[in-house]
Amino acid sequence: MAAKKGKRESVTGEMPTPIGDRVDLLRRLFPEAFTEGKLDIAKFRDAVGDIADDRTERYSFAWTGKRDATRLLQIPSRATLVPRADESVAWETTQNVFVEGDNLEVLKLLYKPYAGRVKLIYIDPPYNTGQDFIYPDNFADPLDIYLRLTGQKDANGNLLTSNPETNGRYHSAWLSMMYPRLFLARQLLADDGVILVSIDDTEVHNLRLVLNEIFGEENFLAHIVWQKRYVSNMTAKFLSDMHDHILVFARNINSISVNKLDRSEEQLAAYKNPDDDPRGPWRAQDLSASKYYKAGQFTITTPAGLKCDPPPGRYWRCNEDQYNEWVADNRIWFGVEGTARPMLKAFLSGAQDGVTPNTWWPHDFAGHNKEATLELKALFDGAAPFDTPKPVKLLRRVLETFAPKDGLILDFFAGSATTAQAVLELNHDDGGTRRFIMVQLPETTEPDSVAHKAGYPTIAAIGLERIRRAIKRIEKLGNGKPTLENHATTEDLGFRSFHLSTSHNRQWAGVSDRNAESLGKQMALFVDPLLPGWKPLPVIHEVATREGYSLSCRVEELPKNVTRPNTVFRVIDTDINQSFHICLDDKLSPGIVTALELEQDDLFICRDVALNDEIAANLALQCRLKTI
Repeated sequence: MAAKKGKRESVTGEMPTPIGDRVDLLRRLFPEAFTEGKLDIAKFRDAVGDIADDRTERYSFAWTGKRDATRLLQIPSRATLVPRADESVAWETTQNVFVEGDNLEVLKLLYKPYAGRVKLIYIDPPYNTGQDFIYPDNFADPLDIYLRLTGQKDANGNLLTSNPETNGRYHSAWLSMMYPRLFLARQLLADDGVILVSIDDTEVHNLRLVLNEIFGEENFLAHIVWQKRYVSNMTAKFLSDMHDHILVFARNINSISVNKLDRSEEQLAAYKNPDDDPRGPWRAQDLSASKYYKAGQFTITTPAGLKCDPPPGRYWRCNEDQYNEWVADNRIWFGVEGTARPMLKAFLSGAQDGVTPNTWWPHDFAGHNKEATLELKALFDGAAPFDTPKPVKLLRRVLETFAPKDGLILDFFAGSATTAQAVLELNHDDGGTRRFIMVQLPETTEPDSVAHKAGYPTIAAIGLERIRRAIKRIEKLGNGKPTLENHATTEDLGFRSFHLSTSHNRQWAGVSDRNAESLGKQMALFVDPLLPGWKPLPVIHEVATREGYSLSCRVEELPKNVTRPNTVFRVIDTDINQSFHICLDDKLSPGIVTALELEQDDLFICRDVALNDEIAANLALQCRLKTI
């Protein structure tokens, strides 16, 4: 979109919210339903006609605190994600991301740069068993709660609490925690994207209802049952719990596709060739089907003279003409002696598209809890620092089934970062270019735990170290191999680390005494809104995120010259094929306008204090100008 000449804008101090964008869309679609900036419900009902349902009794899903959980979505984030190159691997080249922070705030910050871009979301949230943790969201200031929770603001303000069954709002507290996070997750999914949520029996029924509400029950895709144990718990009070659930929803079920899976050795062994058919191995399929087919009601005579009708309640899957064609083509099998009931030959050569996945995932197919613990022990030299990891095999099955080879994968309850390891290993094995974003709260480990004694004070620290160790193990297998035989791109064996923190911009705090002197002092602080102690790279990344650039965008410092002595950076996001220039110097040189060779649609960002009227006017005429 062409910029208006002479226009000067400010970099936004807050991230947009999905609710705000929806209201803007509603205002564009139904301007007649708004009065003095507010939605007039009566006018809106008139505008949409009979579709509105205002009956007193109607189907709905509600819980105590739902309204407050919804209102959390209306609070724009004032936080930022601070880059930590020292914690990262291959910072300059990687497109993988790990974020330490409260996932609600992080999801709000991811909304603008990643809305509609994520292909697969997998999360393993707290199961609400009474011992796991529930995030203490607060309507007034969720960022403040997070800062106190993590000891960044008040070392004694650790508000992370368990949710005991004695809590009068046991299910409500869990639902209020999940609702805004799932709502934001839907906004990040691409139209052909899929979300999978692991859960146990405690909340699976409530989870299904809240996913129905957010994603629409028409977008329900599957309810997978995963066999997490292969040996019964003999001390179980009633029945041994052997499974977990994975609920699968699509953003738009009409746009998604599910990948076929490779056949196992056992499945391949079912294909034989007892009659030396030149078309190769085949397996016998039932010629009958349960679906009613009128033309499929006829009698078949076998080579041995046996008369065969379809079994009771079933029908031949073909008509008589089709059957005769199959016989002539040697596609009907009557057994070695020709005395068996007819079966249809399904050739392996004609079934190379793979196997259709099903909803029963046994432990030999998708791993189990014991396997997950052993994997972590092996990676961490014999001592597993995390109690409840998921097996890598399970996450690989998730990726193989639901994610494209070049898709962006998000896990915002990352835990020990099993999902990240699965992405890295699967890319190495099949040449994929999947990328990941992991988000994990820096929940503290117990002082006497294996993790704490090993030097991992938080769950996030465990996740970071797991990714590093997984990368080193893959490097030993062969670093830098091409991801595809005909593709020059090498493996992405790295990740960028970010920490959730307060914005580098000063926040308006108001004044207690409403007099000219107090207001003047407060306003003077905003002559330059950047807080003391700021550093260029964190500020640049905060600005980039607010402009909709991904966390994997590149920041390049341009060489200085005589006409442009200023330090200027170019920020590039190859995913959206966009870039902008930014200068954070105290003062801009007069020659910067022509030296940068900016065009009308180019974006240039600088500090407001660095501009004089002449330079500001020239820049605003030459390009899109935004100031901090």
